[in-house]
Amino acid sequence: MASDPRPRFKGHRLKRLRDEGLKPVVGGQDGPAITENAILDCGWGRLLFAQTYPEAGPLIEALRAEGPDRRDIAFYVRNPHVLLAHAPQEVFLDPSHTYRLDLSVYRAARRQPRGFTVRRLASQADAEAINRIYAARKMVQARPDFMWSQREGSALTYLVAEDSTTGQVMGTVTGVNHQRAFNDPENGSSLWCLAVDPQATQPGIGETLVRRLAEHFQARGLAYMDLSVMHDNEQAIALYEKLGFRRVSFFGVKRKNPINESLFTGPAADEALNPYARIIVDEARRRGIQTDIIDAEGGLFRLTHGGRSIRCRESLSELTSAVALSICDDKRMTRRIVEQAGVVVPERIDAEDPEATRAALKRLGALVVKPARGEQGKGVAVGLKDMDAVEKAVAAARKICAEVLIEEHVQGEDLRLVVIDFKVVAAAIRRPPRVVGDGRSTFRALIERQSRRRAAATGGESRIPLDGETKRCLAESGYQLDDVAPEGLEVEVRKAANLHTGGTIHDVTEEVHPALIRAATASARAIDISVTGIDLMVKSWREPDYAFIEANERPGLANHEPQPTAERFVDLLFPLSMPAAAARVARAPKDH
Repeated sequence: MASDPRPRFKGHRLKRLRDEGLKPVVGGQDGPAITENAILDCGWGRLLFAQTYPEAGPLIEALRAEGPDRRDIAFYVRNPHVLLAHAPQEVFLDPSHTYRLDLSVYRAARRQPRGFTVRRLASQADAEAINRIYAARKMVQARPDFMWSQREGSALTYLVAEDSTTGQVMGTVTGVNHQRAFNDPENGSSLWCLAVDPQATQPGIGETLVRRLAEHFQARGLAYMDLSVMHDNEQAIALYEKLGFRRVSFFGVKRKNPINESLFTGPAADEALNPYARIIVDEARRRGIQTDIIDAEGGLFRLTHGGRSIRCRESLSELTSAVALSICDDKRMTRRIVEQAGVVVPERIDAEDPEATRAALKRLGALVVKPARGEQGKGVAVGLKDMDAVEKAVAAARKICAEVLIEEHVQGEDLRLVVIDFKVVAAAIRRPPRVVGDGRSTFRALIERQSRRRAAATGGESRIPLDGETKRCLAESGYQLDDVAPEGLEVEVRKAANLHTGGTIHDVTEEVHPALIRAATASARAIDISVTGIDLMVKSWREPDYAFIEANERPGLANHEPQPTAERFVDLLFPLSMPAAAARVARAPKDH
């Protein structure tokens, strides 16, 4: 970097700077001095304020001191070509744009958010929730105790968005006060780590977090708020420009490390892979396993390591036998096989006997119709309460498969358990898609917006169909697609919790009852399938009661992050590639 003369002022606050993890300032003559070679620890990594480094050499040395599993950022680099020339093999120019919001002209939004509130971090549980969102968004996490220790710090500010009904943290943003961080003569600030839970249903969480942080800094008399955003993140850039941010010519430089690999190696050759194939391919590449993409659109690839070669279609590999695959494919056979193993299944009704169906409706209250063969929730209708609805659902299911299954509708929550090598690796509650009215938009518009959010969160894999099943579910609540949704009204727009039709997923791996784990592993062993997603209907994931719904031979491993589903899948395929810690786990008893 070029050497620019820096302002020097009289006095400095050494104790505060040391307490906040900052380097002390260089003394001056006329007031508070700017910190030279300023570094701020943010937990996930350090911010190196490049404008405080008179020379490039010390900045490069600071980047070399980056800790393991951390992402340091040299920000406000004005002459990146000079800095890169000092260590071209070690650092790279971050492909992000810098945007600035002038706080002197910023105006707060008149419309208040609905369904959530924004507040400052208030407990260590908040910090743990922030890390959960970071993990879901593939961001580097910070120690919860570090975030909690900074709650009263003057340099870092953590805001969270809290669901008004459940109290769950659904989004977060971090702010840096530059005046507090390094006595910034420009009196600036910056925004970092904006993240929203991919399962959040409330609109406007990200925008509200940005606005609240801007208002927080504006109230403290700061001049501007900057942020860094990936150059191809068009949705985020559109939001920032709508809020009044303008592009400025500052750059970020980072160190070449495994976390940043995708930023400096260029586009991957397998861009067309869906998230379910990509998560496995990425894990294999991290271990040095050769990956050959056979058909990206179909999620088909080959993994080769140590003389062994295995073809996979997402999580379906050559280790799954044709017999196990055929059992999962036929839901009627799946029921029989797992029931013989002592697994509880719902009552089945003869689809060819209308009288039996009528009697079951009268006795059970509601039924489920689904094609005997099918996937991704296609043709499934849940909570049918009259013969007309059942007959229509049967006709729709027969368009997918001539054989149709009618079962008792078991009330409760949809629990997916991922079983790999006959161990439960992840457990998650899947919930049907729902929308919340705002008093202005139609149900159609709300569903389309929620569908776009789900598609964005899942790489295009999850969308809410505007089909007969969605219309039926709305009609049960007394509405049609083009009715305006009353403000605050929450409506389930489908009954099935399938992710491909807009459902959301919520991790409960650490809380699931042992009886449910035993049911999942017993089902996998009965089918004799080493990788499967077992679906149970449960009253609660913390209680033992359940009913088996189905077994999926190709579970979407990407849906269960941050649980190590891809890691355990690659362990199964190539045991010699697994890290030592995972190998010790693999030697443990296989049933929970």
